[in-house]
Amino acid sequence: MTLSLLGCASTASGDTEAERPHARELVNLDDRIVAYGKQAGARAPYMPPGDARREALARGVGHLLDGELEEAEKGLAAVGFRLTRLTDSASGRRYDEVAALGTGAEARWGRLYVNADAAVRWSVQVPHPVADRGTEALGAELLENAPGGSLVLAGAHRTSGRGDAADVAHRTDSVFHAIVMELQKRGIPGLQLHGFAEASDRPYDAILSTGAARTAPEEVATLAARMEARGLRVCRGWSDRCPLEGAMNVQGKAAERHRTAFIHAELAPAARDGDTTKAARTRTALSGLLEAWSATGRP
Repeated sequence: MTLSLLGCASTASGDTEAERPHARELVNLDDRIVAYGKQAGARAPYMPPGDARREALARGVGHLLDGELEEAEKGLAAVGFRLTRLTDSASGRRYDEVAALGTGAEARWGRLYVNADAAVRWSVQVPHPVADRGTEALGAELLENAPGGSLVLAGAHRTSGRGDAADVAHRTDSVFHAIVMELQKRGIPGLQLHGFAEASDRPYDAILSTGAARTAPEEVATLAARMEARGLRVCRGWSDRCPLEGAMNVQGKAAERHRTAFIHAELAPAARDGDTTKAARTRTALSGLLEAWSATGRP
């Protein structure tokens, strides 16, 4: 369900017209996010943005993260993106959405969702929707489960570009990477979701690592312990020899430079997709991490 609320006079927190995005909609947030993520399955052609547009989008996102909504709206509109205030019909919580205006190449550059009712304390990142099945749905649920969050969602299947052009976890010329950089510049920690296929050399439910970093902050160790306490098999990239540690992940490398917490979470199918017991336990453990980030205001 989508109900347009353009031009209404006030919001629950008393924002003035100039302080909020002009476009507003009442939506089922989970459905909206998952539907966008799943469109990547069409494998429509993908071309990365040019430097000028990517940098302009990053500036617009920066204004949004700094609470400068009018400047954010103007800057994003100039490069074909819109800023929309969404109210989730299920919870009543409000989120700001950054999304392309049209359905052309820009629509596959990705989206950003930011909790509008609290300061942004963390991000969940989904670089491979559809390709890592279920990560788009898990990202949406985590955004809704804990306050103070943001969700960075890629818009293209990782194989839809020429070469690895659409594999945003390994490219620095994407809108996805530019948005994550704006978050990291502000010290906002990130949880990046991936999925792996079961194999004999991967007898795990989760492989946790800190990307390029070789040490783990306390909250990452706590997450691993929390998952194991719920019966999940965990490989710790900072102390074990694990496959798929994400050491070449470009957002992880940038997080190390910015001294910002970054968790690369590889999840088995049963731990990320559907209504299985393991998936529920994984969601609970990850939500606990995000709630802790919300409460402590990390960094």
